Amino acid sequence: MKRLTYLLVFVLLTGMAYAQKAKYVFFFIGDGMGVNQVNGTEMYLAEKEEGRIGTRKLLFGSFPVAGIATSFSASNSITDSSAGGTALATGSKTYNGAIGVDLNKQALRSVAYRAQASGKKVGIATSVSVDHATPAAFYAHQENRNYYYEIACELPQSGFDFFAGAGFLKPATTADKREATPVYELIEKGGYTIARGLDEYEEKSEEADKMVLIQEEGCASDCLPYAIDRKEDDLTLKQITESAIEFLIKDNKKGFFLMVEGGKIDWACHNNDPATAFTETVDLDQAISVAYEFYKKHPKETLIVVSADHETGGLGLGTGTYTLNLKALDCQEQSLDALSRMITDLRKQDTSWEQVKALLADKMGFWTKLPLSWEQEKALRNAYETSFVKHKVEFKETLYSKTEPLAVAANEVISQIAHLGWTSGSHTAEYVPVYAVGAGSELFMGKMDNTDIPKRIAKAGGYK
Repeated sequence: MKRLTYLLVFVLLTGMAYAQKAKYVFFFIGDGMGVNQVNGTEMYLAEKEEGRIGTRKLLFGSFPVAGIATSFSASNSITDSSAGGTALATGSKTYNGAIGVDLNKQALRSVAYRAQASGKKVGIATSVSVDHATPAAFYAHQENRNYYYEIACELPQSGFDFFAGAGFLKPATTADKREATPVYELIEKGGYTIARGLDEYEEKSEEADKMVLIQEEGCASDCLPYAIDRKEDDLTLKQITESAIEFLIKDNKKGFFLMVEGGKIDWACHNNDPATAFTETVDLDQAISVAYEFYKKHPKETLIVVSADHETGGLGLGTGTYTLNLKALDCQEQSLDALSRMITDLRKQDTSWEQVKALLADKMGFWTKLPLSWEQEKALRNAYETSFVKHKVEFKETLYSKTEPLAVAANEVISQIAHLGWTSGSHTAEYVPVYAVGAGSELFMGKMDNTDIPKRIAKAGGYK
């Protein structure tokens, strides 16, 4: 009898372990997406769409398992995206600036390679360039994140099945500024089909063995457009995710691992641009919704994990008044970058203060929808006088943009009106959120370090 009991327990435990193995794994990374980016977006949606104080949950915010993670690197209390991406990819800490290598600059093995070794197909996708820090950490091994050409050269060597993003930053120039064979040629020689845009993808995907999907010819190679600036024909992260799933399930009985990065939450937060940051978070959620629809068809075999490499901007929800006015952000019709370009265009002509006011009223809702205090209007007028009249133009430089001083002033005003504060134009050491649903999702409950996440994904997937 005792022996029979032990046998039954063993069978039950074996069955439970088997049930935890995820055949299909999605790993979504919101670059720069701290806890307050998520909470702020959900509170913004409640005010904007339902006219109430509270939260309107993002899809991933309603996942049954939630936790938080620390994000410091081996060299710095505050990580950069390369060390943060390497931690999320490999489960190992490294120095800021490193891509897929340890402190001794030795190659680390990512969870994507472990999935591949276990027979899974692998996809790496992003809303920024394919050779950017976070996606690169999953397939490349370079001592410096700025070695873009060298990173891209490792793409065909990986043998992964699907890549997608805006393009490549240095497709024919090495780190030491020598001209080299274009990476597009190397990628095609490596057995990959390159599709520029969705139309080409549809034409080529059926016959392709391995695929690289990037934006159409003539589009930016560094990033997809911000969701708030998007035009009808622009490639989106949601479309990329749909294409990735479609490609990875083709002739596939063993499952897949897919990493998808929403890279421009970080860019918007470097700019301290709340409306754009919240819209980018919603955009990531829409990509996650595609994976969730897949999960509903394969609930016992699918794991979805959502996290971030670090927080950006030190976003504070409240500036001392015990109130928020997040619905004011809905008056902003474009990103700070787009507004800056419009102001630069105005600078090319003799532009009056009234013309500037008309632009800010149209694009930011100032005066027409959002009353300004005397101090706020004075800040805008002073920025106009300094840069347009006195011609003392000092652009604000962040990691990914240079911004017109008048656009910077307008952005500060919209944050004031919304009662949002920013402590930084860079990264912080704040906790990042972790969400999960599906097979093995219980592994992601509670407090953890960022290096724990890929280890637990590998465990849930049963990777070698």
